[in-house]
Amino acid sequence: MNQSDDIPALITDLIVPERDGGYSKGRETREMILRAALSILIDEGYRAMSMRRVAAACGMKFGNLTYHYRTREDLVRELLDAVIRSYEQEFDAIVHGAGLSPEQRLERYCLLVLNDITTRKTTRLFPELWALSNHDPFVYDRMHELYARARRPLLEVVAEMRPDLTAAEQEMLTLFISYSMEGSTIFAGHDKPFTPRMGCLMEVSIQAFKALVRDFKRQ
Repeated sequence: MNQSDDIPALITDLIVPERDGGYSKGRETREMILRAALSILIDEGYRAMSMRRVAAACGMKFGNLTYHYRTREDLVRELLDAVIRSYEQEFDAIVHGAGLSPEQRLERYCLLVLNDITTRKTTRLFPELWALSNHDPFVYDRMHELYARARRPLLEVVAEMRPDLTAAEQEMLTLFISYSMEGSTIFAGHDKPFTPRMGCLMEVSIQAFKALVRDFKRQ
């Protein structure tokens, strides 16, 4: 199985959402803030990402930061929105790609996710947030929202491959594929024990996922 050249190995870190009545300089400032917050999350963890720490990383006064984000919750909400928008852009390009069969789109979606799991950003960021979500209801809600949005394009492909299944069955298959891939982070993510074997793991995973969707039978 060869990875297609038009499947990016890395997903853009952030796509900053527009705000009503916003202006380009304000958007650039918000992007700078979000990138600083993302860097702190990856390098030092969520607990280090205080508003004052982010302001210092941006070289701005605390009051200037709170002009754009009044609370850390506001900052986290827009940061995770910007992160998932970057994934949605790539997923949509795959799912709605012309001239591809549903199985080819499933393969490309999974390749994109599994490649991304090997990056330092993803290996550090998402386990950190999932661990925190066990104790922080706000982060818990944001993370489930993020993954639900990430699964929607995959659900489209599964539904197209198996229109005979119920909506609940299609969703169950989608969820299984999603958590199976995400679980590989701790074993084959960036600098993990099985990182060198991720290529083989990708091949096994994608063959298994395609067969699962194609051959799944109702109980």
